[in-house]
Amino acid sequence: MDKINAVITGVGGYVPDYILSNDELSKMVDTTDEWIMTRIGVKERHILNEEGLGCSYMARKAAKDLLRKTGAHPDDIDLVVVATTTPDYHFPSTASILCDKLGLKNAFAFDLQAACSGFLYLMEVAANFIRSGRYKKVIIVGADKMSSMVDYTDRATCPIFGDGAAAFMVEPTTEDYGIMDAILRTDGKGLPFLHMKAGGSVCPASYFTVDNKMHYLHQEGRTVFKYAVSSMSDVTAAIAERNNLDKDCIDWIVPHQANIRILEAVAHRMEVSMDKVLVNIQHYGNTSAGTLPLCIWDYEHKLRKGDNIIFTAFGAGFTWGAVYVKWGYDGKKE
Repeated sequence: MDKINAVITGVGGYVPDYILSNDELSKMVDTTDEWIMTRIGVKERHILNEEGLGCSYMARKAAKDLLRKTGAHPDDIDLVVVATTTPDYHFPSTASILCDKLGLKNAFAFDLQAACSGFLYLMEVAANFIRSGRYKKVIIVGADKMSSMVDYTDRATCPIFGDGAAAFMVEPTTEDYGIMDAILRTDGKGLPFLHMKAGGSVCPASYFTVDNKMHYLHQEGRTVFKYAVSSMSDVTAAIAERNNLDKDCIDWIVPHQANIRILEAVAHRMEVSMDKVLVNIQHYGNTSAGTLPLCIWDYEHKLRKGDNIIFTAFGAGFTWGAVYVKWGYDGKKE
């Protein structure tokens, strides 16, 4: 029996129409375009500001784009998994809402939560469902409405984040393409440095938690930056070495779009030119689980069948890792 690999066969994406620029943000909080560009690298970010719309709205838009581009019939989808930290509700899952909105009748669905590493973990999860031989078409979505948890009076965090979603179709192949290898890690010592203080079962919502702004993202930036640089650099180097990929064999590195200085540090560690690093942080900011697939959505036209691509991310938890993908098709699907 031929070995079954899990190959990415299409990409869809969506970002909201409203763009929050650095100039506009500087009128809301004490910051400047120069400060943000120098330290973070974000010029603008898309914000889902329509009342009553949440993460599932963006996920649906991205998945519909994916179905259109791949020509897949909704009845043929076996599984939908959404990576998100900003679900519409504690329950039901955002993925279940997506099934209803897309008219998927034969799929099961669930959410995966690994913060900014969510989509990275999700690629390996989807690959293993495909490798089992029981599932033929799997949709994976990275989607986050980060504006829902950002304090726009906090100049240290509010310039970083934006909203967006993107989706991959993953299918079986017996060719030597697809999601080839993964190194994934979790270290719970990151809890104090990046979390939301209230809203969970340890500290449920109350007047006190709302009044004290405990439902916003809390980040100790310097500590997170230090761990992100070392972890993403080390794991990218490790997966390249394990798969005999030197700097000349790597076609693209797709890093989590958290900070331009982190991206540059990963490239320096790998001794690859920034020309090989896919970067769109300037337009979207950090969309958490959305950053990796949104990068591919933006740069899909540059990809060629057989390209060696390393995805890497770091997020709350701490969570981090790298996934090696041998790309499965040429150019952009319309």
